[in-house]
Amino acid sequence: MSLEAKPATRAGDSADAEREALLAAALEALLKARAVVYPTETFYALGVDACSRPALARLFALKRREPGNAVGLILGKLEHALEVAQEIPPLARRLAEVFWPGPLTIVLPARSSLTPELVGPSGGVAVRVSSHPLARALALGLGRPLTATSANLSGEPAARTLAQARATLGSAVEAYVDGGYLGAELPSTVVAFERGRLQIVRCGAVAEASLRAALAD
Repeated sequence: MSLEAKPATRAGDSADAEREALLAAALEALLKARAVVYPTETFYALGVDACSRPALARLFALKRREPGNAVGLILGKLEHALEVAQEIPPLARRLAEVFWPGPLTIVLPARSSLTPELVGPSGGVAVRVSSHPLARALALGLGRPLTATSANLSGEPAARTLAQARATLGSAVEAYVDGGYLGAELPSTVVAFERGRLQIVRCGAVAEASLRAALAD
C-alpha cells in the first residue's frame, strides 16, 4: 500500500479529509503490528508500535538488524516518554521543552519492564518528539511510542525519498507515507545525562553549544 501525502496546495475540507484518510490507513497498519515508512524532520523512518513485541520482531527482521542494537522512538508528546522511561529528569525535561518538537533525541532511564530491543547498553531508551507533522500525527494517533529507526537495511544510507525506502524494503512494509524529498543534512542529535552531566552520544542537527546554552539559562 502506498500512502501519498499530497503537497499542501489544496486547501479546505477535501485536503483535510485526504490527510486524515492517509493517517488512518497508516495507523490501522500499526495497530495490526505491521510496519510503515513515514517522513520525519531528518530522514524517512521505519515505524512499528514500540509496545508490541511481534511488531518489534518484524522490525528487526526487516532491517536485518542485530537484536542488541536498540532503536530510537518518536513520541506524540513529552508525557508519552513515561510509557517507556522511569522518569524525565529535570535537565532532560529542560532540553525537551526547548528543542521539542525537533531533531533532538534524549536517552532516558528505561523502565525495567521495557522490551530489551529498545534498551541501549547504558540502560536507557532514546526518544524524541518529531517536528514533522505526519510523524507527530502518527505518534499522537497511536497514543504510544513509535519506532524511528531509519527506513533502510542496517549499514545502508538513510532514505531521503520514498522511492529509496521502497527499493530497499519493498512489499514487506504495509504502508508508505510520502512526505516528499527530505533534505536534512544531519540526523537528530542524541544526548544522555550521566550523574547530572550532559553527554553528547551523537552529533547532529542540534549543536552542542545550543544545548549547553539552554541548560545554562
